[in-house]
Amino acid sequence: MRSKFPYKKRKKRRGCGIGSGHGKTSTRGHKGQRARSGYRFDPGFEGGQNPLYRRLPKRGFNRTALKSVYAIVNLLQLAKLDEKEITPELLLTKGMIKELRDGLKILGSGEPKKGVTVKAHLFSASAKTKIEAGGGQAVLLEK
Repeated sequence: MRSKFPYKKRKKRRGCGIGSGHGKTSTRGHKGQRARSGYRFDPGFEGGQNPLYRRLPKRGFNRTALKSVYAIVNLLQLAKLDEKEITPELLLTKGMIKELRDGLKILGSGEPKKGVTVKAHLFSASAKTKIEAGGGQAVLLEK
């Protein structure tokens, strides 16, 4: 059946006879692994040939497994809280951080509230000076 609009492409109907243009092998070619039902393509698979990622030499040292990943919060976000003492557990319950990972790091973007105590595992230099300048305390927690 022809489409009502000449610019609209007709859906490819496979296996519907020689007249459809997609009959017999149904666009799968002749035999081979890809012609079979249940064929699944894995990224990097080269038909049994040793794949490129295994042929190339592995060089250097990869330290991604050893790298520390911190949950990061800015002073601007901490200013929204109406608390005198801010801890990582409080930020988790408020939903400001999703997970603690290796600890909490406070960055110095924004201004904190006056006289607030912030407990974290790491502070940037600017965050620490801004908290202490506002009459608060920056308390380092052990990991």
